[in-house]
Amino acid sequence: MSENLIRNILVVGGGTAGWMAASTLARLLPKGQATVRLIESEDIGIIGVGEATVPLMQIFNGMLGIDEREFVCATQGSFKLGIEFVDWGQIGNRHFHGFGDYGEFIDGIAPHHYWLKLRELGDETPLGAYSFPEVLARKERFAPSPVGSRAQAHYKYAFHFDASLYARYLRAFAEARGVERLEGRIVDVSQNCETGFVEAVTTSDGRRIEADLFIDCTGFYGLLIEQTLKAGYEDWSKWLPCDRAVAVPCEHGGGFTPYTRSTARESGWQWRIPLQHRIGNGYVYSSAHVSDDEAAATLLATLDGKPLADPRLLKFTGGRRRKFWDKNVVALGLASGFLEPLESTSIMLIQTGIARLIEMFPSRDFDPILADEYNRMSIREYEKIRDFIVAHYCLSQRTDSELWRYVASMELPDSLRRRIEMFDARGIVSVEGDESFLEPSWIAILFGQGRYPRHYDPMVDRMETERLKAGMRNRRETIERLSERVPLHSDFIARTCAAPQVAAA
Repeated sequence: MSENLIRNILVVGGGTAGWMAASTLARLLPKGQATVRLIESEDIGIIGVGEATVPLMQIFNGMLGIDEREFVCATQGSFKLGIEFVDWGQIGNRHFHGFGDYGEFIDGIAPHHYWLKLRELGDETPLGAYSFPEVLARKERFAPSPVGSRAQAHYKYAFHFDASLYARYLRAFAEARGVERLEGRIVDVSQNCETGFVEAVTTSDGRRIEADLFIDCTGFYGLLIEQTLKAGYEDWSKWLPCDRAVAVPCEHGGGFTPYTRSTARESGWQWRIPLQHRIGNGYVYSSAHVSDDEAAATLLATLDGKPLADPRLLKFTGGRRRKFWDKNVVALGLASGFLEPLESTSIMLIQTGIARLIEMFPSRDFDPILADEYNRMSIREYEKIRDFIVAHYCLSQRTDSELWRYVASMELPDSLRRRIEMFDARGIVSVEGDESFLEPSWIAILFGQGRYPRHYDPMVDRMETERLKAGMRNRRETIERLSERVPLHSDFIARTCAAPQVAAA
């Protein structure tokens, strides 16, 4: 059996995806089982737009044994309670997708059904008043361990960080655990003439680097998974027409918010990600509806502070590889596909891809059933996240530009159409337990954009109205009281994980 073990692993490409993969393999593989090497070239830049995360990032850091405050300090990071959406649905609208739910179920029924009944009775209290992370975010407050055990059950958080500093941080982590970094630009890929498996890569200086398992982290180019193995790409631009982004950092201005902000524009949307030393900004847009120069001008005109660099243009096609694992190559990060960062899923998809690889880690015979299952699960995850992102667009009531008129009338994926129809009928969001976004996330976006079901759950009417009003009022008052005991986000960082000013790589 031991002669069939994977002995040599080569991660091709650095950046966030490459160093996350190398760090995980070094941490979790049995000591001495396999040599892990990573090859990257300083001449090839990294995309580095994934500066916002989801709560799964806490689990990743915990698995590696990374100290959270050290990590935030080293990456000039900040904390994230969710995403504020501005001008989505209609101009002037603001809603919040918080990392948490809207409180405990009441008699086995999700609390948004009770909120719907109160709304019909004339109660104008916003649903967000029942979300502890949203109330904290509105007050720019944050603490990792919220006061009150009941509140803690409905409270999660993630991070904002500098992607280049994060890659540097993980590189040091991985190298300290035996990962060997190789500097070089790959000019050739060798395949077995019978099986098609990748056998080695050759660098510009003539080095031949062999491995049993290759992890492709070469970004959109997909050196191994696409250029070599021709895995194929499924284009989703008919549902996700935004195909470009222009990004630029700026000086601090406005609040040091513990959340990401997404502001809808005529031809796409703009992100705002506050870090300790700067604010990350970008405009994701459809090149069919606005020129690159116009997009850059819009972005520069709406910054909170002075720009710290020239705008950087990124081009992409929303979609996924037809195969994420092909032969002895597994693609991670942008090499595996791209979904616009509207819900900060880029780094999460790297994490889940790595987790699946560890779960299905092959031997040298590469049983195809493992790759088949890995691909099935990855495709399913991508499709469900795609549907969630598309929902942000198709629910919009905006008609002020060509892009918004297009997304309001486009034909939806069958899976998304059925989910919306189910919600419209009875306020039920049909989700499965392993989905990235569960019912409270969908409710935040649906209700936030003014989409309400025709009926709430009739079982709600079992509760006497005055008792319902009192119970919901108690929930709001408890959240409000607890939120006042949480420090300001800026104060918490200054006290626990403030970082020195460091130039990004």
